[in-house]
Amino acid sequence: MKKDKSALLLIDPQYDFCNPKGALYVPGSEGDIERISRLISLHANAIDQIFVTLDTHHVIDIAHPMFWEDPNGHVVAPFTLISLQSVQNGKWIPRYNKDAVIAYLAALEAEKSFKHFIWPEHCLIGSQGASIDNKLLDAILAWTHQTGKDYKAIPKGLNTMTEHFGIFKAQISLDNQTDTQLNQVLINQLATFDRILIAGEARSHCVATSIQQILNFAPELIKKSIVLTDCMSDVPNWGYLADPIFELAEKSGMIFTTSHQLQW
Repeated sequence: MKKDKSALLLIDPQYDFCNPKGALYVPGSEGDIERISRLISLHANAIDQIFVTLDTHHVIDIAHPMFWEDPNGHVVAPFTLISLQSVQNGKWIPRYNKDAVIAYLAALEAEKSFKHFIWPEHCLIGSQGASIDNKLLDAILAWTHQTGKDYKAIPKGLNTMTEHFGIFKAQISLDNQTDTQLNQVLINQLATFDRILIAGEARSHCVATSIQQILNFAPELIKKSIVLTDCMSDVPNWGYLADPIFELAEKSGMIFTTSHQLQW
């Protein structure tokens, strides 16, 4: 009997999200990492490929404080909500590329998915915060040495003019900016597997958006996808963003289970 070919898709399992000292620590993520690492260790030979997406940003980014100021020239505080109207009214002022920012906010609000939110500087390119969690990396490297296969790392978020929650495309695709557009190469790679095990951080944002993108842009992956619900956690008080997406995905044929209940 042919063995199902399985891929493990790990979404942004990085220091800044998974360590209590991280810039955007997600409570519960340490337990998620434990369970993902255990899954890899126990079932190394059943996992044919590991994909790891890596949220990766520059300091000056449209969703970071330094990009913005108030009318007095003060940097905008993290966790500030910025609307198109507030920018047009002069409440918040972009320090860079104002015309492009206006166009971006208009497109984002028309999409009606996420409002524009300022996050603490996180997952800065080359920093500890952008690195894979150490415990998980140990498990991945042990898998690599045991199987002779290398893991595939996929950075996202390097474009400074758009958010990039989902792993398949930026929140708003920008003309002539291929790093913001649909990653058909990744979709095609994942489509070669019989099962795609999905885990990572944060459930409320990057995981949920990635699942929504599968529904929207990669329907061929829906029935291959298995969401490991005990291997992801929400940004506190934001879980409501993921709930309707998960419900729709399950109705569409995506499987939801836990790392302990997963059948190999």
